[in-house]
Amino acid sequence: MKKWLMVIRAPFLPLAVVLAFLGACIAWYESREIGATFDFNIGYAFLAGIGILLAHISVDVLNEYFDFRSGVDLRTQRTPFSGGSGALPAGLITPRQALYLGAGTLIAIVPLGIFFVLDKGWALLPLLLVAAAMIVLYTPFILKMGWPEWAPGAGMGSLPVLGAYFVHAGAFDVSTIIAAIPSGILVHNLLLLNEFPDVEADSTANRRTLPIVLGKRRASLVYSVLTVLVYLWIIGGVISSVMPPFSLLGLLTIPWAVKAIRGALNYQDMNKLVPAMANNVLVVLLTQLLMGIGYILAGVL
Repeated sequence: MKKWLMVIRAPFLPLAVVLAFLGACIAWYESREIGATFDFNIGYAFLAGIGILLAHISVDVLNEYFDFRSGVDLRTQRTPFSGGSGALPAGLITPRQALYLGAGTLIAIVPLGIFFVLDKGWALLPLLLVAAAMIVLYTPFILKMGWPEWAPGAGMGSLPVLGAYFVHAGAFDVSTIIAAIPSGILVHNLLLLNEFPDVEADSTANRRTLPIVLGKRRASLVYSVLTVLVYLWIIGGVISSVMPPFSLLGLLTIPWAVKAIRGALNYQDMNKLVPAMANNVLVVLLTQLLMGIGYILAGVL
């Protein structure tokens, strides 16, 4: 069992849970507003969470497969947050098993997608197709196109939140799109910072991540600016009354964000970069978790 938990990168799966939680919390909050046109369905929230979790497993496992095939996994400087799980280089599973697992989890989402499209509306279909395309194309194609971090930011950040909301509302609204933007930025930055130790290995596979294209110094500045933007976005959403005041709970992660930024700006020192990556994970998970709790409090109080 341990080898399968390794290849699906189980320690990273809480991100999928948090994304589903935030989308569900936004939907629950809006369903309680006067004049709401939809009801919150806890069963649908659970099914959407399963779909997002399967999507996350699929993209992680397919990434492991393509990294091994390209030889990148054999050259990376592995850290707790980057460089792959090591399951394939260690021979714990075969590349074919990884490919079947990645493709199988992606296929398993299809019945869920069909159900929600038929039940809640065809407007969900483009979102699902774009997300599926990002899963399949990310490692073999998108990583070689320059600024690839936008894809996980959208596909495993903003879009899952919007999808988790849509299964209740049957539509997208501006306030939900605005509330989902921080998720996209946070997941974008999660990939960005984790790419720093892999620059040399990724370069051998013709990948064009931001630390490669811009250089680590400028990429660290991009990371820092985008991290600050997350908090400014939340504040702006509250000031404009698009997001409830309790969503400001997301600002409680600023101390970890400061530590992550400091470490990112000292990218040349692995003793500072690795703790920064750990703090960045906390920022990504806790900011969205606290925002979701904020929506619950706003709906209760």
